Amino acid sequence: MIDKAKAEHYTWGQDCEGWYLVKGATFTVIQERMPPNTSETRHVHRQSRQFFFILSGMATLDINGEIEQLHPHQGVEIPPQTPHQIMNQTDEDLEFLVISCPPSHGDRINL
Repeated sequence: MIDKAKAEHYTWGQDCEGWYLVKGATFTVIQERMPPNTSETRHVHRQSRQFFFILSGMATLDINGEIEQLHPHQGVEIPPQTPHQIMNQTDEDLEFLVISCPPSHGDRINL
């Protein structure tokens, strides 16, 4: 069993956090938290297919130039080679899961 309190933790971006719930050779499941008014860098993954699932807050995603807003219990799949960026444009924390197959770390190209 795993929970956020016991998971491997890391920080990224502007005070954003991640917790590895599954860190396998073929896929990962990461819970992430983005504070209000933060964003990640627009990027692509060469091979990784990702699925973002919102736990709390509202996410704004730029997926290949199309803007999507996701609310709790909504998700979206990002195919490999697709430019994307997740943003928290609200005044509340955003928490979500990122499921990547194969793992996305080391597979990223910033745009």
